[in-house]
Amino acid sequence: MKPLARTVVIGIGNEFRRDDGVGWAVVALLGEQGMKCRLPVDTVLARCDGEPGRLIALWENVGLAVVVDACFPPSARPGRTARWCDDPAGVLRAGAGRHSTHGLGLAEALRLGESIGSLPHRLVLYAVEGADHSPGLGLTPEVAHAVPRLAGRIMADIEERGGPPSSDHHAG
Repeated sequence: MKPLARTVVIGIGNEFRRDDGVGWAVVALLGEQGMKCRLPVDTVLARCDGEPGRLIALWENVGLAVVVDACFPPSARPGRTARWCDDPAGVLRAGAGRHSTHGLGLAEALRLGESIGSLPHRLVLYAVEGADHSPGLGLTPEVAHAVPRLAGRIMADIEERGGPPSSDHHAG
């Protein structure tokens, strides 16, 4: 089956749980006019709470899915970002000992998607180490500092895939 959208960027998280909102912050930055005009026309930007059914629906029949989520390991270095590419097994291994604010999430979505044949053609996952997932708005400074750099890396992932630029491109 032909992909419905060439690329989807999914920010997982909750903006009301401090650093857990990093995925949403990255998607918001990519959606800002200056960056959005550089995205291929068939790129979808989405925010998700991480529920497996919603994740599968977002990446089903997609050529490239880029997923951004926060993680909270015991010895976190806030803002440090890990990247997995085309290795769902690595994500599943990491998921076994994950420290996430989601009960069910990405690892379960990958397992379920694999069992029903609904994985993206290509998957890139970014996990950003956070310091604070208590109730409240705003990222900690270290995690906020990582957002523009991560958005740039995601743009490179998308550009590597190719595709025509967005029709709302501005000169200058």
